[in-house]
Amino acid sequence: MNGAAPGRPMRVVVCGTRFGQVYLSALARAEPGRFELAGILARGSARSVALAERYGVPLYDKVEQLPEDVDAACVVVSGAVGGGRGAELARALLERGVHVLQEHPVHPAELADCLRVARRTGVQYQVNTFYPHLEPVRRFISAARRLVELRRPVFVDALCAVQVSYDLLDILAGIFDGLRPWELAPVTGQAGRPLVTVDGTVAGVPLTLRMENRMQPGDDSTSLLLHRITVGTDAGNLMLANTHGPVIWSPVLRMPSDATGQFLPDPSDPADRWPHGQGTTGAWVGGPGTPTWAAAMHEVWAEGVLTALDGLRERAAAGTDPLRGSQRPLAVARAWKELTEAVGYPEPAAPEAGAPLSVADLVPGPETGQ
Repeated sequence: MNGAAPGRPMRVVVCGTRFGQVYLSALARAEPGRFELAGILARGSARSVALAERYGVPLYDKVEQLPEDVDAACVVVSGAVGGGRGAELARALLERGVHVLQEHPVHPAELADCLRVARRTGVQYQVNTFYPHLEPVRRFISAARRLVELRRPVFVDALCAVQVSYDLLDILAGIFDGLRPWELAPVTGQAGRPLVTVDGTVAGVPLTLRMENRMQPGDDSTSLLLHRITVGTDAGNLMLANTHGPVIWSPVLRMPSDATGQFLPDPSDPADRWPHGQGTTGAWVGGPGTPTWAAAMHEVWAEGVLTALDGLRERAAAGTDPLRGSQRPLAVARAWKELTEAVGYPEPAAPEAGAPLSVADLVPGPETGQ
């Protein structure tokens, strides 16, 4: 169980069937020769039985039951921070010689322990922060990395729900090649407010983070948002407006004055006295479109899972030391632990979600008399 043999796809089992449904859908969509869904490892609930039937794969309830030709496992089971046994399951799989991709969040101590087991057993272990692998987020990270190469960053403004704060930190680490220097100011006096504000520093850049620290246990859909991130520089601001896009570039306004102090040129003057005025006030990076929720979950999320698995497979094929590149995931896990301890336990989300609205509901029409 040390990796796919040359010429055949990597055989993968999915452990857990709640969010694991996303992984199952992704593996079912993988083109031939890339990955193969080899089974489900779960406790045998009605949901797990139904999913095993749906995808036509065996259902196992113990690691020891897995066949020898299983190469990798996606552990989509809560770790200790969520009251689950995900890390224990990951260690058991690693001991069996199975490569492991574990869904976040993972406590830093559990992460370090799993890395040590992976190194001892000669297999790969990686934490999947999920959202950084989605195409719109990858597009944002790529553009932001280029921006901070060209200009000095002045601030980072971020907004997220508590359950996606772990991966928000990994997005920032992807932009700045890490989090250090990293610092958080004390959080005080914000109980009962829907957004908790945290001031700090990421990679030496001033950070303002507003977090929706509310949720209903077992139902992530009660959150009002996922991610919104802006990286500000003297040249302009780059914003990921939503986890699924768009990515927006907003140049700063430049108004140089002439000798008499006028900054607004005479439009009848043919002289090109204000070249800055020819630029747009904003532009999309990669286009303005965003997917439907169905397309996001079935296509964008699925390809994100496969992208993460590609990384695991490449490391397995190369025989990479599991500890190589582990500084960043460990730093993210530690920073997330510090952040969640600073903001405190999430409050119950209220009110209950209402009926969905579309943009058409927000635009006055003839029937409204406006």
